[in-house]
Amino acid sequence: MAMIFLALGLVLIAEGLAYVLAPSLVERLLEMMRQLALDERRRVGALAIVLGVILLWIAHQLGA
Repeated sequence: MAMIFLALGLVLIAEGLAYVLAPSLVERLLEMMRQLALDERRRVGALAIVLGVILLWIAHQLGA
């Protein structure tokens, strides 16, 4: 359970930093996402989930 809170906290920090440091880049990224087809957006989301799980597994193996 602690790992879930750790992961969520890190995601919120990364998201917050993106909006604080590069808000115009976030706007451009969102516009690019709007132009993608729905299936492509789903693939991007699935890829993000897979990469996130892999990163969590690596963190767990390293003792986090």
